[in-house]
Amino acid sequence: MEYNMFCYQCQETAGCTGCTKVGVCGKGPDVAAMQDLLVYVTRGLSAITTALRAQGTPVSGEVNHLITLNLFTTITNANFDKKAIEERICATLQTRAELLAQVKDPNSLPEAALWDGEGDWEAKAKTVGVLSTENEDIRSLRELITYGLKGLSAYSKHANALLQDDSEVDAFLQKALAATLDDSLSVDDLVALTLETGKYGVEGMALLDKANTTAYGNPEITKVSIGVGKNPGILVSGHDLRDLEMLLEQTQGTGVDVYTHSEMLPAHYYPAFKKYPNFVGNYGNAWWKQKEEFEAFHGPILMTTNCIVPPKDSYKDRLYTTGAAGFPGCKHIPGGIGEQKDFSALIEHAKKCAPPTELESGEIVGGFAHAQVLALADQVVEAVKSGAIKKFVVMAGCDGRAKRRDYYTEFAKALPHDTVILTAGCAKYKYNKLDLGDIGGIPRVLDAGQCNDSYSLAVIALKLKEVFGLDDINDLPIVYNIAWYEQKAVIVLLALLYLGVKNIHLGPTLPAFLSPNVAKVLVENFGIAGIGTVEDDMKLFFGDNA
Repeated sequence: MEYNMFCYQCQETAGCTGCTKVGVCGKGPDVAAMQDLLVYVTRGLSAITTALRAQGTPVSGEVNHLITLNLFTTITNANFDKKAIEERICATLQTRAELLAQVKDPNSLPEAALWDGEGDWEAKAKTVGVLSTENEDIRSLRELITYGLKGLSAYSKHANALLQDDSEVDAFLQKALAATLDDSLSVDDLVALTLETGKYGVEGMALLDKANTTAYGNPEITKVSIGVGKNPGILVSGHDLRDLEMLLEQTQGTGVDVYTHSEMLPAHYYPAFKKYPNFVGNYGNAWWKQKEEFEAFHGPILMTTNCIVPPKDSYKDRLYTTGAAGFPGCKHIPGGIGEQKDFSALIEHAKKCAPPTELESGEIVGGFAHAQVLALADQVVEAVKSGAIKKFVVMAGCDGRAKRRDYYTEFAKALPHDTVILTAGCAKYKYNKLDLGDIGGIPRVLDAGQCNDSYSLAVIALKLKEVFGLDDINDLPIVYNIAWYEQKAVIVLLALLYLGVKNIHLGPTLPAFLSPNVAKVLVENFGIAGIGTVEDDMKLFFGDNA
């Protein structure tokens, strides 16, 4: 059967099998084709850079950044602009041609490294997409690795924006991406490469943590307003802290307030951002509610990364993109790594807009990244030893539109009162405004930050393992019940598997890109499982205490 497109990289893929007519995310077959082609030529470029390193020829940081940005551009909900993606393909082909001339043995390279870009690109894309790998299990593992690398590219891109690089992470990312072209690799080889991807996922998250905390300080416990002020405002969504910093600098003294949305909420936790008097609070909820919330905001919205929902006409002229993000018909703010972006157009636009309509009022508390939690270690350990805290429940990950995700709200409500939720990512919007109370002054929802900050949850777990003198991380009183949506959640999962964490529950559905045999490997070796009903899962996790 010939499809218009085929994509199954996100949780909401049609029928939990694959989008074949148009993406549930809103991308059309033409955009899907160009994303497939961009991944293909990026694989080819990665084969060349891997060959260059093997022969002792250095690869520049600019090339590393190009590859990282290419992958980030193809993450779910990041870029819907066919022209912008085609421009990235052209830039990649040009770079590839320059580097190909330096390879001593080009005959050893795969076809993806040699294709000259001639001919009908959409026709070419049909031959190099997901389904071009016929063996279901090989295809499943190649895509699992690729999606993990897309998540890793997101972490690397954010670190790069803050002038932090890790050449070993870049080299691995490219080697692994090139390996997805290698037909000689067996299922066992690819399973091993999957776990190695998790190893570098940990290193990539550590790099981003270092970049963020070096630039902005360690997150601290912070109360964030969810109401609105009387001034016109700019709403910042996505994940990029450097973009936010530049915008805040440029809005000083303009009479324009700045608000965060969705995954940008944790910016309020960093000490460096607290010096800006017009950084007033967080507006709205998770990414998927943006159509109603962006309409009510009235001012311009800056999308710094993925999580774009195709906009309504009522606010499309107020939606700006930058970095890897893009949407046709929306203004794009240019600027690369180390460059100062010019946000004057947004600021002037905001001055002409009404203040935002208030959606809610009050405050929410966050800032429980690893440094803050470890500062409370004595208090936490005492609460565990005394029995005041019986278990921690990691409920990190993503939110989404699926009605089944209400499970996570009901699960949080049903948790025993002696449990504490550890979270990061927009999954928290399912329960971070519930009144769940505290345990001896420790809030029952400890928000470590963005999905990018999931590293904190690993650091906290490893520290607790050390404090309690345990040999196995799985002996900790921690349950993992994680919601996933896109590719950053995939690298978090692979990172946890590399760290030896077992019995992770993943929902609301298991990934469509896991073939039955690959899913069986994950179940048998790591105890990966889906979710059930709230009642059944309470009994599973807590037994008679539920």
